[in-house]
Amino acid sequence: MTTLLEVKDLEKHFPITKGTVIPREMGAVKAVDGVSFKVEQGKTLGLVGESGCGKSTTGRTILKLTEPTGGHIYFGGQDITHLKGNKLRRLRQDMQLIFQDPFASLNPRMTVEQIIAEPLKVFGVHGKERRKRISHLLEVVGLSAYHKERYPHEFSGGQRQRVGIARALALEPKLIICDEPVSALDVSIQAQVVNLMEDLQKEFGLTYLFIAHDLGVVHHISDQVAVMYLGEIVEFGNYDEIYAHPKHPYTQALLSAIPEASPHRKKERIVLKGDVPSSSDPPTGCKFHTCCPFAEQRCRLEKPVMKMVSPTGQTAACHFVEEVSEVG
Repeated sequence: MTTLLEVKDLEKHFPITKGTVIPREMGAVKAVDGVSFKVEQGKTLGLVGESGCGKSTTGRTILKLTEPTGGHIYFGGQDITHLKGNKLRRLRQDMQLIFQDPFASLNPRMTVEQIIAEPLKVFGVHGKERRKRISHLLEVVGLSAYHKERYPHEFSGGQRQRVGIARALALEPKLIICDEPVSALDVSIQAQVVNLMEDLQKEFGLTYLFIAHDLGVVHHISDQVAVMYLGEIVEFGNYDEIYAHPKHPYTQALLSAIPEASPHRKKERIVLKGDVPSSSDPPTGCKFHTCCPFAEQRCRLEKPVMKMVSPTGQTAACHFVEEVSEVG
């Protein structure tokens, strides 16, 4: 299997400055702090974690919407970390983004036709070919050609997200970064949009980086899952194995928060205690030790490294994987 996207030790730090006349850097918010993973062509990697852990910043840094502070980004085997100008512009065709808010991401003064036509105009698709492609894209995402004359406010949330998906597909990209594309939708609509994305992946051979905070949603679309906490990946592996045998206490807590479908089946909820640290002043050692029920003195002093915890390639960053696995 060919690796389409590879990220090595990616960092994105936002400086904290003080003073207006002579600004001084007082520190930095470490939004992304040494993230590494691979995404195979035609597959989906789910990037999961709570709000503020750096998921969206990771996606935007990969797309070069923000410049990385450190590390490397490889796309199709090419190092694009410091790509600029026309070379970066040409790469935009192959990497697209689906936004979280389907209303805020669409210009309310533009019709659906104008919204989808915008990337086509930029890359030189004109006239009859452009109109034909717009009509086809609307049909592909489950809308009709006559919808192109309407404005975003005339659609429901699910329909607006379909317009956003059509816009992302306009240039026939290889990689689509989905930044919580269903979190703002009703539960019933979430399932429809996820099913649509799966169908589009099969039809066009798309590769997804699917960012979400809900492991339940990720289950239906992802081949692999990376669990992120405070700018770092703490567990990585196939979803089925992570769901059945979570090795990191943070992953266990996320899985326990998924609502149970059957009212007769009881599940023990893991409630994390302690203070959630700030990404501008992370704790020493393991960043999770302030909330971890298994934390010991070693966790406060020594940072754990990602290590293999199963023969299938599942990895986790925890000093006490065996003890946590028994409880999980």
